[in-house]
Amino acid sequence: MNKNYYAILMAGGIGSRFWPVSTKETPKQFHDMLGAGQTLIQKTFSRLSKLIPVENILILTNENYNAIVLEQLPMVKQEQVILEPAMRNTAPCILYASLKIQKENPNAVMVVAPSDHWIEDENAFTQNLQQCFDFCSNENALMTLGIQPTFPNTGFGYIEYDKKDTNSVKKVSQFREKPDYETAKSFLKRGNFLWNGGIFIWSVKSITDAFEKFQPQMNSLFQKGFESYNTANEKSFIAENYALAENISIDYAVMENAKNVYVLLATFDWNDLGTWGSLYEKLPKDDNNNAVVNAKVLLQNSSSNIISASKEKLVIIDGLEDFIIVDKDNVLLIYPKSKEQEIKGIVAQLQN
Repeated sequence: MNKNYYAILMAGGIGSRFWPVSTKETPKQFHDMLGAGQTLIQKTFSRLSKLIPVENILILTNENYNAIVLEQLPMVKQEQVILEPAMRNTAPCILYASLKIQKENPNAVMVVAPSDHWIEDENAFTQNLQQCFDFCSNENALMTLGIQPTFPNTGFGYIEYDKKDTNSVKKVSQFREKPDYETAKSFLKRGNFLWNGGIFIWSVKSITDAFEKFQPQMNSLFQKGFESYNTANEKSFIAENYALAENISIDYAVMENAKNVYVLLATFDWNDLGTWGSLYEKLPKDDNNNAVVNAKVLLQNSSSNIISASKEKLVIIDGLEDFIIVDKDNVLLIYPKSKEQEIKGIVAQLQN
């Protein structure tokens, strides 16, 4: 395996739209959401390790999840787990991890990947990632993998590229915010728009140069600790300084400002597993389009539901259509699929 290949596995999110299975204490990336025998983070780690040395895969997560990361990924050493003492969105943690990698290996090329996505064709993913690594090893480029849209989704950002570009790796014209439905339909009709899946690839030099150019204040903050990185002094520096960083995403901080941004159209099936509805799409269905995770069920006059419960739980349903039914610990959720985006608000309401 190429020792210059690294990965930053993003595992700090809460996934509140998957409540009550995904909670602040145990978010969705640490659950076997599809009943596949592996949690999402285990599946993602396994996929990345096909191309990247295990010791070069860093896990970025909240310090509250340190123990569960080490439990679910026993092949990982403590020094590979990068702990955020405060939630500051994706830009600060990516810069922090990138500087740690740069100190260890200035020739590194890396992928930044969410831990909670579902990718079926892992061989295609590996091939796409290799192509991106090859490109970024030879070019000053910030790359992303674009997903071919299958419907006018209003929950994703979009990537626009030049229609006339015939190369497999295409120059990005601009990033587009999450659109309304009519705008999303126009994107699909135009044919040169891809979903932004949040998977990024670049050399360590390209990304640190970009932070120096576009986020000089944040860059200066984290550069002050450069000599402490990968030493015993790192923890105290981060504890004192991390929360001072601006709360901003990598998209806003860097990608939307840079001119050297490229996209490769992904050839693998992809699902961000952001909601119960997106999970429903990936699960096998019965003759009435009901999808079941773990539970034993007896269903009558019911269709297009998703039911999740423990393997010991018998769930009996009559007369429900297009509902989310989730039984977890002391919570029972029965909610229309059409209103799934509102679950996040319910969680916030319950926490107030």
